[in-house]
Amino acid sequence: MFSRRHSHRGRPPRPTTPGPSDAAGSGADATDAPPVSAYVAALGMLSRRELSETQVRQRLARKGYTDDAIDEAVARLTSERALDDGRVARAIARSQVSIRRRGRLRVKREMAQAGITGETARDALEAVFEDVDQDALLESALRKRLPDGRSIADPREFQRLYRYLVTQGFESDKALRVLRARRGPAGRDDGDGAPDEGD
Repeated sequence: MFSRRHSHRGRPPRPTTPGPSDAAGSGADATDAPPVSAYVAALGMLSRRELSETQVRQRLARKGYTDDAIDEAVARLTSERALDDGRVARAIARSQVSIRRRGRLRVKREMAQAGITGETARDALEAVFEDVDQDALLESALRKRLPDGRSIADPREFQRLYRYLVTQGFESDKALRVLRARRGPAGRDDGDGAPDEGD
């Protein structure tokens, strides 16, 4: 007795109907399709957040675009004003001052991290800090760590606050002057352990 499994032996293979991918030609491979242009990729980045030219170039390079493609995309975006380092610099400065309460030196460092330096950075700093009371800004930054007008308790707290203010971009002599005005009796008796203003 023969099994049914063998009953199809010798039957010719059923013809296959070509699918959509076969109809396009055997040489086409979806994985080989060219990526979107560097210009379109950069527009997608800029639609999510403001970026500097340096940041756009770095991101496009990481995606594998050639230098020529990146140059062409940057030139087009710049001519269309979609890419504007001056605008980015001013946005960084405004955010750092109004939200983070940071001083001029820290704002300058944040711009440099975005690849914005030289005249573009200087113009943005001047534009944003022109109407800023920098002494009031320093006091505002200090209140984040020393609220309600509280006096500085001891030299260790003085040094901690001094490092904080300098890290936030305030000039060391101004930070010392404000902090010394806030020392309590213990701090005045023991000194503050901070460098002299001339150091």
